[in-house]
This record gives sequence, structure tokens and C-alpha cells, in this order.
Amino acid sequence: MIRLGLRLTLGSGREAALRCVVTAAAVALGVGLLLAALAGVNGLHAQNIRGAWLDTPAQATRSTSSAGELWWLTGTDQFQDQAIDRVDLAATGPTSPIPPGLRHLPGPGEYDVSPALATLIRSVPASELRDRFPGHQVGILGAAALPSPNSLIAVVGYSAKVLSHAYGAVEVRSIQRTPASCYRCENTLGSGSVLQYILAVGAVALLLPVLILIATASRLSAARREQRFAAMRLVGATPHQITVISAVEAVAAAVAGVAAGFAFFYAVEPLLYHVSFTGAPFAHGDLSLKWIDIVIAAVGVPIASVLSANFALRKVQISPLGVNRQVRSRPPRIARLIPLAAGIAELAYFDAKGKPGDVGGQLLEIVVGFTLLIVGLVLAGPWFTTAGSRLLVRRSNRPAGLIAGRRLLDNPKAAFRFISGLVIALFITSALIGALSSIAADARAPGAQSIGQSTLADPLCTFSTSNCPASAQIASVTPRQLRELQSTPGVLAVTVVHLNSSGSSQRNGFGGGGPVENSFGFVTCAQLAKTPAIGKCAPGATTASIGYFLSDLLGHNSHAATTVWPTANLSVARVSKYPVDSVVVATNGSSGAIERARTTLEEAFTFQGGGTAVDAFDPSTARLIAMIQDMTDVVIVASLIIAACSLAVNIAAGLGERRRPFSLLRLTGVPKKMLHRVVTLETAMPLLLVAAISIAVGLLSGALYIHSQVGLAFQMPGINYWATVAGGLAVSLGIIAATFPLIDRTTGPEVARNE
Repeated sequence: MIRLGLRLTLGSGREAALRCVVTAAAVALGVGLLLAALAGVNGLHAQNIRGAWLDTPAQATRSTSSAGELWWLTGTDQFQDQAIDRVDLAATGPTSPIPPGLRHLPGPGEYDVSPALATLIRSVPASELRDRFPGHQVGILGAAALPSPNSLIAVVGYSAKVLSHAYGAVEVRSIQRTPASCYRCENTLGSGSVLQYILAVGAVALLLPVLILIATASRLSAARREQRFAAMRLVGATPHQITVISAVEAVAAAVAGVAAGFAFFYAVEPLLYHVSFTGAPFAHGDLSLKWIDIVIAAVGVPIASVLSANFALRKVQISPLGVNRQVRSRPPRIARLIPLAAGIAELAYFDAKGKPGDVGGQLLEIVVGFTLLIVGLVLAGPWFTTAGSRLLVRRSNRPAGLIAGRRLLDNPKAAFRFISGLVIALFITSALIGALSSIAADARAPGAQSIGQSTLADPLCTFSTSNCPASAQIASVTPRQLRELQSTPGVLAVTVVHLNSSGSSQRNGFGGGGPVENSFGFVTCAQLAKTPAIGKCAPGATTASIGYFLSDLLGHNSHAATTVWPTANLSVARVSKYPVDSVVVATNGSSGAIERARTTLEEAFTFQGGGTAVDAFDPSTARLIAMIQDMTDVVIVASLIIAACSLAVNIAAGLGERRRPFSLLRLTGVPKKMLHRVVTLETAMPLLLVAAISIAVGLLSGALYIHSQVGLAFQMPGINYWATVAGGLAVSLGIIAATFPLIDRTTGPEVARNE
């Protein structure tokens, strides 16, 4: 039977050979995209592992002895729109652990930097960047320490006596080597929790559509295959023989497709290194395939093709006469909506109850929720197609509408398969762009004015936490520090915000989208008038009680620039005696002035962090948003490519399946233009209906997820999104219309014959 199956597959004329070639080409596209997606996930995981050492302090445990320990303080600096990971280290002895990429620990007054940061330091004036690192450069970090070749990382050495008194410094006895334990930490300095999210989103958004494409490819010409095998059953072939022949046909096409898919992947692999999945380029070797990836593609795809082909023959095995007579199959049941409803319910539950408390739970939420939604759309698509077809039949008063509606009702599953790739692409694009539109709208909210972008605030220890130890508090800004800040080229004014000890319990609290009512700082009105980005005093006041004035938290904008702070019943001299809470520096807005001011702040207030623009995200949040944006761009482009491949594959299959029925219609006198209208309605109705549902589900899921994670109100995407959707649908319909000449040539009277 195997030889007979090969003969029927390869030696049954031009139509059989063409069917095998088309199926193999479709499988090759799917396998190539699958391998590219798996390689991308491997690349993200490789970056994750190399960046795990940056999460070392989150894993630190208090030990009973300081022998062999290493004092460690991490922070995120910023140069223009680039985040810089900074690690301050101090050895306690000769056996202190050494981070990857270093031959030895830098001593006091020494520092090592990544190659990209070394290049950046050389390209700008010292006052804008180099002077932030005390001492001199002694080395370059090796590749083992770099999540990406363009990573900006500095490792600065101090003495244990100095660093041990820095707020936030911890003692570590070993270096974190794997990202696994970072599921229970909230540190986003390295790549642990951030890339875990990106990896999960990439896996769901890239792999599932590719798997759906491969499954669709294995079902090409399903109707023609059913008719041929039903005829064989009616002349005496047993179910086992039909199963073997079907498996041989599926394996022959799948094996050829897998081989071509591997060749396609290795041909384009060098180009994938130029695709920035997260804004961080891959290092050489990151995109290599693992043995399990090769097994999945080389063995799993042919097996899946056989199972899919045999599953498609269940009607042939049960009722070959019904297939031969083209008896209509049972319509899809409403139970197909259950996975889709479950996915929406899962996201709605976490939106109502709040996101899970740990990173692992949050990853589970997004993976389970969006997997259910994608699978749910695929399962529910035929049900929606059936519902739309019934409406089309009832409302149509023309032959083309009746014929198209009846053909859709005969096989709604096949009709939906034609447009399933585009539907999934629309869902993914809508969900991602919907979420990012909300983030972008929050960043552009009123109060995010240019004056706030040119004003830096250096939040000190007391500003960032209510548990700041006395040793880390800054008692005052010395006259020398104030002169250095004011004399920095481009600096216009300096305001010192002093700590309100009685309001410390309210710190970082805000409600209703505005500043806290119980302020936690005092400021003199003479200084505040020169830094209007953080608000103003009431007329006639000399001091004011100031609340939270930063807008660097996702989902919050302080609107400080338009706020009139309440008057404080304190004299200027009394306010000046309180500890320093933060230092605000207004600049002329030039890039050089902002970076020089940031450098001066870091020199003046060591270990207290650097300045952040009042109306901008902090460096860690900005980097996270940029990574998500880059990943979104990759996923959207990949989804559109997958959708185009899926549409091309299904159009090729549709041409073969329409040949005989359309030839019979032409023999009865149906004009070509009516057949064109039938094809248009047959494709456009499920496409537009299910696409609308997919867009709605995508926007809803994006709204639920972004609100549950960061509390942002949903904002509808802009005109560019809707223009892209309309353009994509128009192109799809245009591609379908382009097949009309082929339909005219392949549906002649000579095709209307019994096989």
C-alpha cells in the first residue's frame, strides 16, 4: 500500500503532482517561519542568561561571615534616551566572587565598561558622561557579561568601607548565573523579569500563528482528497488502506516541505541577526537551533501532517457515500465559543481582582489568557462564518449571494481556513497596539510639556522610600554643591526640596490622577519660582508644602506644572534645616546641558542615583517600554507575513477546490461575472465578519491586560492603526480579485468530468 500511495501521490498526473508541490511549498513556508520563531525565542533566552548576573542583589541572602563576600549596589543611569546599567562593587577579600566578563574586580578609583559604553564615552565630552564614573577605566567587559553587543554597562570599584554605607548596597557571596530564580524578584535592571515577559509574549504571538499555518497547509485540497478517497472506499478499499495511502501522501509532501523549510531558514538566518526583537541586537550564535527544535520540525511536522490528514478523513471512513454525494456536514456548535469566552473571562478576572503577586503568576496570566484567545478565535471562526452565511442567505435577493451563502454553509470550516491567518494577525496587532496606545497616551497626558522634559529631578533616598536610614539621608546641600550645580553650563536654576518627616508615610502615594493631598516636602517659593516644571506657590507665600511632582510612573501623571501648592506655615530658615528630599535642576533644554546637569548631580550626591526628567519615565521604565515597542513591531510584521503566506496558500488551495463545481455552474449557463461575485462574497463575508470580531477581541484583551497590570485607562489606537487595518483588508480582497483570470481559465467545460 505504501508503493501504491507513492504512485498515486507522484504518478497520477499533473494535478496530483501540482497538489503535492503546493502542499510542500506551504509546509516549507510554515517550517521556515517556525524555525525562525524558535531561533528568536532561543536568542531572547540567551540574552536572558547573559544578563542574569545583573540580578544578583535580588538573590542576596544575609550570611554570618563577611569572608569572601562582595558589596554590591546596582542602579540605572541614563544618557539621552539610552539606559545604562551601573554596578558598584567592593571586595572584602581575595576570595570575593568575580562577575562574568571581568578578569579581576576593579579597585577603588577604577571601572570597567562595556564596549558600546566605551565608544559612547569617547564620543561625547567628559562632563556629559565620563565624569560620572570616578577614577579611570581599567578594562572592557567581556561578551559573557553582555546581554547584547550594544548593552551599556559600567562596573565601578569602591572600597568596602565606602560602599558598605551606601543605601541599597548588599553583600553577596555568589554571582547569579541563571534567570530561573528571578521569578520571585521584581528587579528589572538586568534582563530577568523583563525578558521573561518578552519571551512569553514572543512565544505566544509568533509560534501559535505559525503552527496554525502549518496545520492549514497540511489540509490543502481537503475536499478533493475526500472525494478521491471516498470513491476508493466505494470500490472496495478498506479503511486501513485509505489511512495508509493518506499517510503516505501527507508524509511525502511534509518531508519535502520540512527539507525546504530548513534550507529556507538557514538561507535567511544571517538576516535575522539584523532583526532587533527587543531593541537589543543578538550576539553571534544566539539564534542557533537546539536539538529539540530540530526534532520538533523534522519529526513533529510530518507526524502532525499525518494526524491532520487522517483526522480530515473521518467522514470518508464513516460515510464514503455521503462524501461522494456531497452531503452537508453538521454545522459547528456554539460550544466552539467556550475557549474564546474563557480567555476573555480569565483576563477580566485579573482585571477585577488585580494582577498576580509574582512574576511567574503574571507570566501564567498572559500565556494562558492569550493562548485561549488565539485558539478560541480559530475554533469559533467556523461558527461565526455559519452565522454570517445564514444571514447572507436570508437577506440576499440575488443568485450570487444565494450561491455563496449555500457554499459557505456546506463547509464553513474550509471557508474560515482561507482567512484564518489574517484573522490571527489582526487579533495580535489589535491587542499589542491597543496596549501600547494606552501607554503612549499616558506619556503624552497633559502636564508632559517641554518644560518638564528639560527639568531634572534627583530623588534622594528619603524621596524614594519612607525607610531611608539616617546614615543615607542628606542633611543639606552645601554652598559648594549648589554653586557647582548653578555654574554648570546650561543650568538655569536649582530648587532644593526638603523632607517633611510627618508626611513620610504618604510618600509615593497619589490618587485621582493628581498630587497627594498630604504633601511630604517643603520648598522655598523663591527657588520654586525658577523651576516652574514642579509647580508654583500661592501669591504672597514664602514657603510651600509640595507633593509628588514626578510623572515617571506608568499610569500616573502628577500635572505638577499646573499645580499651586499649599502654603507652609514655616519660615525660609526653618525649611532649610530639614533634610534634603530631592534636588531639582532646570536647564535650557539642550541635550548637552541636560547631560552635564545629570553628571554634576551624580558627582554631588554619590550613590543617590541620577537626575530624571520631571515629565518622563525613569530609565528602567523607559527601557521596558522601548523593548515592548520593538517586540511589538517584530510581532506585527511577522504576523502580517504569516497572514500573507496563509492567504497565498489558501488561495492556491481554493483554486483547486473550486474547479469542478464552478465548471458545472458554467455548463448550466452561469456567467463568469456572477462566479466572480460568488468568490468575492464567499471570501469577503467571513473575512470582514470574523476580522471585526478579532479586532474587537484584540482591543478588549489589550484593555483588560494593560489595566490589570499598570492601571492604565484604555485609549483607542490612532488613525495609523485603522488605516493599516483597512489597507490590509483591501490588499487581501485585491489578491482574491487577482485570481479571477485564473478561475476563468481553470473552470472550462473540460474540467466538468467525473474522476
